[in-house]
Amino acid sequence: MKWSAFFTSSIGKKFIMSLTGIFLISFLVVHVGVNACIWANDGGQMFNLAAHFMAATVVIRIVEVGLFVGLLLHIIQGLVLEFQNRSRRKNGYAVPMGNKGSKWYSRSMGLLGTLLLFFLIVHLSQFWGPSRFTDLPTTVYNGKEVADQYNEIIRVFQNPIVVGFYILACLSLLYHLLHGFQSAFRTLGVPNGKYITLIKNVGIGFSVIVSLAFAMMPVSVYLGWIS
Repeated sequence: MKWSAFFTSSIGKKFIMSLTGIFLISFLVVHVGVNACIWANDGGQMFNLAAHFMAATVVIRIVEVGLFVGLLLHIIQGLVLEFQNRSRRKNGYAVPMGNKGSKWYSRSMGLLGTLLLFFLIVHLSQFWGPSRFTDLPTTVYNGKEVADQYNEIIRVFQNPIVVGFYILACLSLLYHLLHGFQSAFRTLGVPNGKYITLIKNVGIGFSVIVSLAFAMMPVSVYLGWIS
């Protein structure tokens, strides 16, 4: 089979989804780590310095381009697979299987992914866009002037509607990861048995911890737990 044929096949699309999914999972680790700096309760110094490092380092900026490419591929392939699956399920099953056949969230990846896409657009417009294309207020630490993104976070999360929207998005992320984490490794050929069981358990822990951490950030700001 030619490489072009492989990547346009159903298996090839799932392979790309898995690779880009694992890449995005690695990004979540970095992203949640940087964002967790807001809990240092040092007036935003640790977070602002970490955010400045991420924005000013050439290698990381190059990886950022790769991140957007990977994200775009993940979205496109996800939509294509969802449409293909829906077309195959038009006739449905003679007897509905429900959760006996698969978990509801594994059957709802298209919906969960769409919710996350909507959230991503809002999130980028609130934080990434202003940090890259507008002049945010600055602050100085040890003679180094950096953008004060911390106070931007404080400002945005004073709105309870925004906080509620972020919590909903984190719930979508939780269920998206619960299926996507172990599914990515299965597609890449991890054998059944103890390895899949291990990956499934790690995936559950990762999904819960990362999603909960992201959700607690706007909650912590809104409730005044950090300042």
